[in-house]
Amino acid sequence: MTDLTDKVAIVTGASRGIGRAIALLLAMQGAKVVCVARTTDDLLDVAHKINGLAVPADISDEDDAQNVVQVALRHYGRLDIIICNAGVGSFNLLENMAADEWDRIFAVNVKGTFLLCKAAAPHFKLQGYGHIIGIASDVSKRTFATGAAYGASKYAQDAVLSALRKEMRPHGVKVSTIYPGLVDTYFNDSRPGSPEAEKTHLRPLDIAQAVRYVLEAPPHVVVDELMLHPLSQEW
Repeated sequence: MTDLTDKVAIVTGASRGIGRAIALLLAMQGAKVVCVARTTDDLLDVAHKINGLAVPADISDEDDAQNVVQVALRHYGRLDIIICNAGVGSFNLLENMAADEWDRIFAVNVKGTFLLCKAAAPHFKLQGYGHIIGIASDVSKRTFATGAAYGASKYAQDAVLSALRKEMRPHGVKVSTIYPGLVDTYFNDSRPGSPEAEKTHLRPLDIAQAVRYVLEAPPHVVVDELMLHPLSQEW
């Protein structure tokens, strides 16, 4: 089993929901966490709780994405893990979807993953190890009405990570993708904690524990893909 003590991990979307749960759990396992998000107040709060590093950034901006990696390396002197968790979504009939909303979803979900991985890949290849985990979605594997933009972005994110897995494997670098089903979070402006969601949705901690499982696999093992759903969700 891989020990996470003193490993340095960048977690995007760390201010709330799944990202926050991942940051907290990795810190509990002894990792040093670089917390990245656009919402500064919540970001500072989670970083303070875990004695981590808060880096406000928009990962869909190439300069910001490059800076996140460089700040982590300067501050901690190493980088071991990237968690591409930041994501946005909205749902509408295709004919009613605004073009700028389509662009926003792709900018965060696809371009953000691409830019952060692009920034980290040369460093990981040079050192001969590292682990990139993308938090995708079960809709990377299916479609549904009103989900054209979000689903397409998740299909594209999955393709980016799958191609990167093939590029990085010869260099000793792992790339894993986690596909959650319904999760009780702030996603799409939802308010978590409703009695109904507590019965039917995964918790952010469930996803964080999946991330821990993937990261703690022995050095010779890579979990390429991991899908998880609440028992109540039909698949």
